[in-house]
Amino acid sequence: MSKIDPRPKVPPVTSVADPRYWDPVDLQDELRRQFEVCHGCRMCVNYCGSFPDLFARVDRDIDRGAEGSERLDVSDFRSVTELCWQCKLCYIDCPYTPDQKHEWALDIPRLLGREKAQRAQREGITLQDKALGEPGQLGALGSGPLSPLTNFVSRHRLVRKVNEKVLGISEEFPIPPFASQPFEKWLAAHKPLEGAGSAGTVAIFATCLGDYNFPIIARDAVRVLEKNGFRVERPPQVCCGIPNLDGGDVEAAREKARTNVRSLMSAVEAGHKIVVPGPSCSYTIRKEYPELLGTKEAKLVAESTLDLMEFLDRLRKAKTLNKDFKSGLGKVAYHAACHLRAQKIGTPGARILGLLPDTEVDVVEKCSAVDGTWGMKAQHYEMGRKYAQKMVRGIEAVEAKTVVTDCPLSGQRIRHENKVDVVHPVTALARAYGLEDA
Repeated sequence: MSKIDPRPKVPPVTSVADPRYWDPVDLQDELRRQFEVCHGCRMCVNYCGSFPDLFARVDRDIDRGAEGSERLDVSDFRSVTELCWQCKLCYIDCPYTPDQKHEWALDIPRLLGREKAQRAQREGITLQDKALGEPGQLGALGSGPLSPLTNFVSRHRLVRKVNEKVLGISEEFPIPPFASQPFEKWLAAHKPLEGAGSAGTVAIFATCLGDYNFPIIARDAVRVLEKNGFRVERPPQVCCGIPNLDGGDVEAAREKARTNVRSLMSAVEAGHKIVVPGPSCSYTIRKEYPELLGTKEAKLVAESTLDLMEFLDRLRKAKTLNKDFKSGLGKVAYHAACHLRAQKIGTPGARILGLLPDTEVDVVEKCSAVDGTWGMKAQHYEMGRKYAQKMVRGIEAVEAKTVVTDCPLSGQRIRHENKVDVVHPVTALARAYGLEDA
């Protein structure tokens, strides 16, 4: 075999609606091509477990006479894919991506997602991925009046051991609690603040965690938006589908995308922005829905969707953000979530909190190595902890009074490793406004 040309013969496929997406030969050729570029660069060797694994496999073959990645096979592809937790950092920093207008058109996260999807189609969705793929359904069942019981049972050491043995969910990962009152129920009884609606209306996509596990995030989002003159509505919605994508279950993710796009189009047609207080979910709606569905409606919903703190930062830029702050936060360690950075919007939460009096914000741009369901899996838990230590040390170094992150699952990692309280930036902002949670 000769050395692989790094230039694609045809544009790489990214849409699941394209028949080439499911062509195994096309996939294997593309994996070898993109891996050829990666092994020649090796900039991403410290980002995750995938790249050291890939480079070791290429070096193994070179020692046996290969030119580069041309001898890699399906077992190699599986191994590299399984160690990827889809943080997107390699794409953010790669100089050879479509975003950089480079002819090599590398997109390793999408390519490994495609490998996982083809494998899931061929072999079926694993029980582990099925168990982790429906947080919305699980949250709806476990929250509300049953939450004291479900929290007791789900945290019981014996139950955790059984879950790890049967489902492969790590008994050590700090699973999110179930809320006593889901966000949707709170919103139905909520009396808006005076002036809400004077600046317009926004639709909130609350996320599964914001609906059922950490509704304080969604509640504070509503209060902060109302403080800035916006009425908040919650269109009917289901899980964004990213847990299904993590497991390669493209059809389940597409069905959720269709459901959400149909519902959210009413807000788009009314001229309302869709705000999302969770970066993994906002990333999915903005970046994945157009590829999953390939419809005009999916693109319109994507274009109308903003991360919550990005929306507030736009108010800051327009000089319409309410700055009636009652207090500051002191020293703040702001963890920059990977899926926020992947949206190429910087750290809007840090910019907003930097406006508060007596507040100093230090940004920690290190990965939590959770990224959806990957960090919850028993086989990956220790590797995730290992890669999260840079984040842990970065937060420790700030010696902060307040620790914030936009990502609730990163917050779980930080609570567990750093032994500190963690809040969403909108909760920190609500406190600064003097808006009490109730």
